[in-house]
Amino acid sequence: MKEVRLSATPKGNGYQATVTFPDGVSISSAEAFPTIPEAISAAALKLLDMPERIEALGDGVE
Repeated sequence: MKEVRLSATPKGNGYQATVTFPDGVSISSAEAFPTIPEAISAAALKLLDMPERIEALGDGVE
């Protein structure tokens, strides 16, 4: 099973959203969000803006 991780890490006075793909590539937001839930939501929205990445997750499924 392939796994995409949505995470939030401290940045300044808030949290930075990060999407990490199974191949190890990570994409982080430039902005900080006040709460962890807001950062995770932002990471999810960022993922939805990358349909080619989501489609690629299905390649090579056994």
